Amino acid sequence: MRTTALFRRLAAEAVGTAVLAAVLIGSGLRAAQPGPGGAAAFGAVLAPALALGVLLTVLAPVSGAHLNPLVTVAVWWTGRRDGGPAGRELVGYPVAQLVGAAAGAVAANGMFGRPLLEVSGGRPGGGLLWLAEGVATGVLVLVVCGLLRAGRGRWAPVAVAAWSVAACWGTSSGALVNPAVTAGRALSAGAAGIAPGSVPGFVLAQCAGAAAGLLLVALLFGPRSGVPEADGGAAGATGVARDGQDSAKKDFAASSAPSSASTSPGRLPEPSSRPPQRIDR
Repeated sequence: MRTTALFRRLAAEAVGTAVLAAVLIGSGLRAAQPGPGGAAAFGAVLAPALALGVLLTVLAPVSGAHLNPLVTVAVWWTGRRDGGPAGRELVGYPVAQLVGAAAGAVAANGMFGRPLLEVSGGRPGGGLLWLAEGVATGVLVLVVCGLLRAGRGRWAPVAVAAWSVAACWGTSSGALVNPAVTAGRALSAGAAGIAPGSVPGFVLAQCAGAAAGLLLVALLFGPRSGVPEADGGAAGATGVARDGQDSAKKDFAASSAPSSASTSPGRLPEPSSRPPQRIDR
């Protein structure tokens, strides 16, 4: 049962990242087709953000809906003392996300009649683009972990989707902010494609931004009180919200792994080995 529960979480991360990558790459391919340029460009920004919000809401009770290796690491770091993702998730989630991103790129290419696998020649890296990636990723981590720290994890789908739109329009890099999806975009030569040689630079910039975001969380929110969230629980996105601790507890109770059944900073109470006692006051 424990293996089955872990498989479900990994599958949710892979499927969610695949859908996100497919919509992001597909919206870029759609925007490049003949038609109203302004509307197509707006749709290319809005569609991935809407997909992200939906995916976070639907998959949060299953896996926490990280959909981003840096979100997985950030949630682990902030919750490592009292209920962050277990070591299996810390290793397995990024692998599942990377596989999902590659599958999403293949699906997007197929839907638009392109070769299923093609090497992108677009989006070269550079200092200004890497700076933009660091800023966008740092704010994403601040949003996700700040909501967790403040007990407002249920707002993560809306907040992360909104930041995705704002960062896409307001940064020179277009806010990739996700190493798995960044690598997946190297498998499509469309408008959203990234040159494979530029992927390492973008990923390093994203990692630096995530580290800066965690420092900002510690600076702005201070030490965690250790009290579980009273606002529904959350886990991070690309990043993200886990507004379903009760559902997760029911789904994964049979696995006897409380730390992997929730990725919120507050660990779910461990089942008691003693029979319940009635206390009358």
